Amino acid sequence: MRTRPLAVDTLLTAALTGVALLLGPEAARQGHNPLDATAYALVVLVHLPLVLRGRAPVAVCCLVHAIWLVFITAGYWPVVCSFGPMLGVYTVASVRPTRVSAPCAALMGATWVYAGAVGHTDGWPSVVAQAVVYPAILWRFGVVARRLGELTRQLRREQAERARREVAEERGRIARELHDVVAHHMSVISVQTGLARFVFDTDRDTARAALDTIEATGKEALDELRRMLLVLRAADDDGAPAGPMPGLAHLDEMAERVRAGGVPVALIVEGTPRPLAPGVGLCAYRVVQESLTNVMKHAPGASAEVRLRYEPHQVTVSVTDDGEGVIPDRVRVGGGHGLLGMRERAKLYSGQINIGPQTSGGFAVRLTLPTSARPIVRGDDATP
Repeated sequence: MRTRPLAVDTLLTAALTGVALLLGPEAARQGHNPLDATAYALVVLVHLPLVLRGRAPVAVCCLVHAIWLVFITAGYWPVVCSFGPMLGVYTVASVRPTRVSAPCAALMGATWVYAGAVGHTDGWPSVVAQAVVYPAILWRFGVVARRLGELTRQLRREQAERARREVAEERGRIARELHDVVAHHMSVISVQTGLARFVFDTDRDTARAALDTIEATGKEALDELRRMLLVLRAADDDGAPAGPMPGLAHLDEMAERVRAGGVPVALIVEGTPRPLAPGVGLCAYRVVQESLTNVMKHAPGASAEVRLRYEPHQVTVSVTDDGEGVIPDRVRVGGGHGLLGMRERAKLYSGQINIGPQTSGGFAVRLTLPTSARPIVRGDDATP
């Protein structure tokens, strides 16, 4: 139960007490005993416990009814002290289940009937109607307030859970991005480092070229990592990264970098190049990057071909190599984060991807993406 602010309950109690005190002089005109000092003291006592209604609603409701019964038994006009019990019933109904709040409402109705009996009223139909209608309305309003509160809390829990899922998905996406960036560039650096060490004493020009490639590749890796950190830190559009994410326009640079790493790469572009959605371009770029990284890792001495074809409603990119033999890690479904990442990227943009060995030897990755693709949103889970 959420405890109400004490200051709010204090002000509300003071307001109800003031209204009751102002109503007191009407008692004599209604045919009841005029209020004296004892009566006014009871009026204050009936309302005073309401200050703690948020912390002990049932106890407060029972206490105000008990004092109200004393007020009625003394022959005073019951309406003067009715506001406190009414608020007590509403409070219990708004924070407690029906099995607790319903008896409290019945207690108010019974007290109302008792007041009619003590006052020797002739209008019993009116008294009974009031004894039923007033508690029922207050109880119903309280139940509705309780259900609204429960729905609000449930909505907050669902929103918090959705936020946690989105954070987990974003972390997974970032992990895949980091894998793609770091694995590709570190593979190039590793190959170039071995080459530089091998020819350092015999071919200084080749060693110097390898070191230049290592420097450029390391700088590019750092630039991409900084760009991703800017994306993470961006709270709004003003914090967006200054540089664009890589896309198909950067395939030439990637191919040149892989060639410098010792893998011959042929880049073939078919159709008329056109701008694509940033996410689609990045998806295709990362698949090519991961595929060439796998060639460098698992097919030493092989050459690769990257074929990019622009079609009216889709774009197709394929990476093939002529490596000998089949390495199990390259074809095992779900084996490693690289293949899993490629499949997830393709699914995200409603694309199709085929990964596996070729009948003529070597390995092939073929990705087809609709050029109007947008990221898929599944139910409550939103994938960035």
